[in-house]
Amino acid sequence: MTLFKVIRDCIMKPSTKSTSSLSTLLGGSDPAAFLRDYWQKKPLLIRQAIPGFRGLVSTEQLRSLAASEDIQSRLIVRDGKKWELQHGPFAKNFWRKLKPQSPWTLLVQELNFHLPAAEQLLERFHFIPHARVDDIMVSHACVGGGVGPHVDSYDVFLLQGPGRRRWRISGQQDLTLRTGLPLKILKSFKHEQEWILEPGDMLYLPPHYSHEGVAIDECFTYSIGFRAPSSQEWVAEFLSDFAERLEWPGHFKDPSLKFSDHPGELPQAMNQFLAKELKKLHFTSRLIADFNGRFLTNPKPHVFFNPPEKSINMLDFQQQATQHGLRLDPRTRLMYSKEAAWCNGEPLETKHGVSPALIQLADKRYIGPEQLKLTLDKSVDSATKKQIWQWWLEWHEDGWLKIDV
Repeated sequence: MTLFKVIRDCIMKPSTKSTSSLSTLLGGSDPAAFLRDYWQKKPLLIRQAIPGFRGLVSTEQLRSLAASEDIQSRLIVRDGKKWELQHGPFAKNFWRKLKPQSPWTLLVQELNFHLPAAEQLLERFHFIPHARVDDIMVSHACVGGGVGPHVDSYDVFLLQGPGRRRWRISGQQDLTLRTGLPLKILKSFKHEQEWILEPGDMLYLPPHYSHEGVAIDECFTYSIGFRAPSSQEWVAEFLSDFAERLEWPGHFKDPSLKFSDHPGELPQAMNQFLAKELKKLHFTSRLIADFNGRFLTNPKPHVFFNPPEKSINMLDFQQQATQHGLRLDPRTRLMYSKEAAWCNGEPLETKHGVSPALIQLADKRYIGPEQLKLTLDKSVDSATKKQIWQWWLEWHEDGWLKIDV
């Protein structure tokens, strides 16, 4: 089965007008109440968060995805106390070699990049800033399959698809890991709560909450993950970026240098000079926002885009866009602040503030014909309008933006 057919034949196609409201999704809470009471604070079990949820892919479709070199996939097999980790792609005949007595779990990352239904599922969680979105991962496990007790450093919603899975969770402080394993499995896990999730049920877990999921039946679990950079990564990337852009005049001088019998001794004057220079560092809010905009929209190293087979001129592009609307590619990250905007790591020069059209596209990831005309024709000057069309055409040619036909 080709990747095209996998996308075409996905089982469930939820829409933004789904009968499952945000209140149902969040167990009766509205987004504000959920964020206040649960987000990064405590777990929440939600029965029938998406009633009638049948999943997004079948076994055959998922294995076809896992056979692609363009998709990140892993297989975890447990044989007694031994754990084995293999990375995809996996050939189609690979699955026949699995031992029936060894529980296995297939993990496929970034499902929202490859299935429209997964992208639409992610839209249900747009009450959380796009800057926090990581991806949707699917876990397909045979009876007894799992990845062992572990902790994640990010917020996650565990949505149960076909089949059942038993979840055990703990707020324990001991996060010591077992040694000599290819996986990060807790050495000691003492669960405090336990549930069996059935199709449509969902469990929210804040970061660093210990948990273990074991398949009761052959099952699918969809993990909607929201990641934040670690302080180490964030600061290191900022300083590296700052250093690359740095222009710092001057040199160290020591016209009053005194003779010494100890030439190997580090001169205190050099320490003092550097300390004085470092005090001159000043990180403005605009500089920080610009870095964050570029850093948080920069696609992951393995992500690539698929440009259209044929180029299109500006006139035809504008006609088709105003007829059908525009939609960001699932891989594209577009964000904005009051003064600036960024797309896939690139800053967008906005002399007159951020256009409502860009705001609409960043917030909804789609702009329809009516919204396009309203926000673009009536809200910006001609020069800005021309610049936005030029950006959009370039994004289309790069595969970042698609005409929503």
